[in-house]
Amino acid sequence: MVENHLVSETSPYLLQHVNNPVDWYGWNDESLKKAKDENKPIFLSIGYSACHWCHVMAHESFENVDVAEFMNENFVNIKVDREERPDIDDIYQKVCQMATGQGGWPLSLFLTPDQKPFYVGTYFPVLDSYGRPGFGSICRQLSQAWKEKPKDIEASAEKFTSALHKTEKVQTPSKLERRILDEAAMNLFQLGDASYGGFGSAPKFPNAANVSFLFRYSKLSGLGKFNEFALKTLKKMANGGIFDQIGGGFSRYSTDAKWLVPHFEKMLYDNALIPVNYAEAYQITKDPFYLDVLKKTLDFVLREMASPEGGFYSAYDADSEGVEGKYYVWKKSEIKEILGSDADLFCLYYDVTDGGNWEGNNILCNNLNISTVAFNFGISESEVSKILKSCSEKLLKVRSNRIPPGLDDKVLVSWNSLMITAFAKGYRVTGDIRYLNAAKDCISFIEQNLFVNEKLLRTYKNGIAKIDGYLEDYSYFINALLDVFEIEPDQKYLTLSIKLGYHLVDHFWDSENNSFFMTSDDHEKLIIRPKSNYDLSLPSGNSVSAFVMLRLYHLSQEQTFLEITTKIMESQAQIAAENPFGFGYLLNTISMYIQKPQEITVINTENSEIIQSLLLDYLPNSIMITIKNSSQLESLLEYPFFAGKSFEDKTNVFVCKDFTCSLPLHTLDEIKSNL
Repeated sequence: MVENHLVSETSPYLLQHVNNPVDWYGWNDESLKKAKDENKPIFLSIGYSACHWCHVMAHESFENVDVAEFMNENFVNIKVDREERPDIDDIYQKVCQMATGQGGWPLSLFLTPDQKPFYVGTYFPVLDSYGRPGFGSICRQLSQAWKEKPKDIEASAEKFTSALHKTEKVQTPSKLERRILDEAAMNLFQLGDASYGGFGSAPKFPNAANVSFLFRYSKLSGLGKFNEFALKTLKKMANGGIFDQIGGGFSRYSTDAKWLVPHFEKMLYDNALIPVNYAEAYQITKDPFYLDVLKKTLDFVLREMASPEGGFYSAYDADSEGVEGKYYVWKKSEIKEILGSDADLFCLYYDVTDGGNWEGNNILCNNLNISTVAFNFGISESEVSKILKSCSEKLLKVRSNRIPPGLDDKVLVSWNSLMITAFAKGYRVTGDIRYLNAAKDCISFIEQNLFVNEKLLRTYKNGIAKIDGYLEDYSYFINALLDVFEIEPDQKYLTLSIKLGYHLVDHFWDSENNSFFMTSDDHEKLIIRPKSNYDLSLPSGNSVSAFVMLRLYHLSQEQTFLEITTKIMESQAQIAAENPFGFGYLLNTISMYIQKPQEITVINTENSEIIQSLLLDYLPNSIMITIKNSSQLESLLEYPFFAGKSFEDKTNVFVCKDFTCSLPLHTLDEIKSNL
């Protein structure tokens, strides 16, 4: 079988296309030079390994010999993994949204040899259908236009490029005050689905940052309706098919408003961001339901997405054996055969029917309380729970013998950093040492394999680390280091955080527009230097940078960090108030800034009652650091956060806010009154 130029790539997505008859290249000097030397337009295809419609377009068009021959003769064909190159994806997604009003993957673009877009879309069927032009005819028309009407192509490219530059507009600074949060909370609440939780209608995404913001605003305002809505969202998600009821973990989004039918791909970042919501929900309610979802999700990641080296893989495909969701769905007859006499109880609880709830199959979901099932079968609730647990384990064992979905086994610094944060939060509320160890091991993995010459690299696979780190890689990793430092305050975590914080300021900061670029000043030059400002499926690099700079300032009192975080927040505050859906993470940072962080230092962990109480309290605007022994404290005394504190034989707690500190506190009552 003939291999194309992707054979030397490490991205699983690119390697999926290595045997296409299309002579694909990666985005590199060779392919870009070829386009210029031969004066050929570039066909750029951007996607990712778990993308269903990417697979469809590949099968229809890129495996079609006739289409491939025409592409090879008339274009330089370049494949990009959007997860490896978020900068390229960000630029051309903006072009697609300007041209069509929407974006997505696969992203299909035709570029001039100097990378300027002149025609753009997403999925194209191979033949004219669905009201869309066929890919084959598009290629023929654009190839002809390139040869016969070059001025028209050039004009179109210049129009797109000019509009692209205007998207990087300067925001007018606004004051950081309480009204920003009030306005944002009300605007966000109005987007909520009162029946099923979440925001908007189908398709429905988890939007973890927005849920976190509603929790914070409810605490600030004392208005319970914000908490109630956020908790409803988490309940509905966890009971729906978007949550893998027997294996744990969340799919990327629900295709319906009820959270029933997921798009079955599982992304590492969702299974890092969402558990933090459930940890917070447990702290707020003490309801074990939320703790159970948290543990099932983190356990899924440990079981199925952990690399033996300490990092975490990127994604599972939606398809197995070429069929979306096949790995996850069940026939009732199959369940009855596996579970025997317990099948009726299991099927009642998980809404399993003969006809199924999706294309003749059953997606496991739950709309009944355990008490209802217990009453129906005349047994205790604990007995029902025991049976459900046993049945789930049996089905999971059977499912594990099915042909699994494809695994994207590259390791990304940014997504792994989110996972470190999730494990740190998970350890706080469960005390499960496996979670803390996983977080620390992942930090070590990144330090050993992806931190080279004092800089982070983006991606790792098969022993190869490559591509300079982006803003999100640095900011997420700093955040992860600080999350682990709060639990286990080893000086090396704080030292590295501060060093990386200054690296961001020195190499990513845009002093004219008071925000960070997505790429460093020595990164490959593209048609624009992109920025990331919106918190959508992932928090933006600027939002997380603002958050870590605020944390670093309170730990170090380095004024630079405060100036940077303030400028970012001021430049985005008003647009965040008006359009909170895209700024949830930034709003959390603004909330912390306005209310001023509570600086909590626990010295000596002997009193487990105090420790447990603090860990299980919902204290979203706190920086809480737990010092276990005198040597830990001594190594940190050079930092202002720890100045003047001494180690004693009993547990002492210091609560500081707005540069005023309490005396050492020894009892829970004293601590709570100060908080």
